[in-house]
Amino acid sequence: MEQLSSRGDRVFDMFNLLILGLFLITVLYPLIYVVSASFSSPAAVIGGRVWLWPVDISFEGYAAVFRHRLIWTSFMNTITYTLLGTVISLVITVLAAYPLSRKDFKGRKGFTLLFVFTMMFNGGLIPMYLLVRGLGMLDTLWAMVIPSALSVWNVMIMVTYFRTSIPEELLESAQIDGCNDFTYLLRIVLPLSGPIIAVMTLFYGVDQWNQYFNALIFLKSEVRFPLQLVLRDILIQNQVSQETLGDVSTAAARQGLRELLKYSLIVISSLPLLAVYPFVQKFFVKGIMIGSIKG
Repeated sequence: MEQLSSRGDRVFDMFNLLILGLFLITVLYPLIYVVSASFSSPAAVIGGRVWLWPVDISFEGYAAVFRHRLIWTSFMNTITYTLLGTVISLVITVLAAYPLSRKDFKGRKGFTLLFVFTMMFNGGLIPMYLLVRGLGMLDTLWAMVIPSALSVWNVMIMVTYFRTSIPEELLESAQIDGCNDFTYLLRIVLPLSGPIIAVMTLFYGVDQWNQYFNALIFLKSEVRFPLQLVLRDILIQNQVSQETLGDVSTAAARQGLRELLKYSLIVISSLPLLAVYPFVQKFFVKGIMIGSIKG
């Protein structure tokens, strides 16, 4: 029986490895292709000669990106929006989640119902635009960080973390020592909430970094455009004017340079997130599994 069971386990493991290997190839190959294409020559990319490794290695695409005034400005804008938006979102999420996690908070169920209601129903795009315009935030930095500052889903995750990971005895002890709610939150709750804060930082940071729809609706000045909006224009419209390219247009054919710009921009826009993720990955599984296991 042990031999048969062991043989069956080996077959099962091999089958799992095969399926996971296919999934890995499916996910990994497009990433490798994009990176390889960004380092290949325009002629190789247009001719379809790039399959796995770079062909006729060239840095023309990256040179065009870093010489492009609008792209460099938009890159700095995206960093600003991401850092500021993530901080604001974390503060609002903590201030919303902590009261909802307290059993002695009167009206907790009613406020929770109101929060959940907004996950299913909202006013729509036009009321949102009118609200942003009425607050005087059109074509400003705040239009990129305030309308999307709070995610109710993230609030619910953090509420669950506070309920399951912060013992109620800590609150009772702090109250006996004369600790008020804000001091308890800042000095006891937050230091014990490192995993969930790291996960929320990753969630909000990725959302802000990839944000382009709010910019498309609320921003008018090109100097305030985020990187993703410039990337969208190049990927979807596939147009780069001679004025935009400047002296780079003499280094390669216009069509080939468009292709290099697309792949180079994808790599550059994704690289910061790939660099940050390993630092929060160890907290990711713990934080995202909060509430799934009942002890």
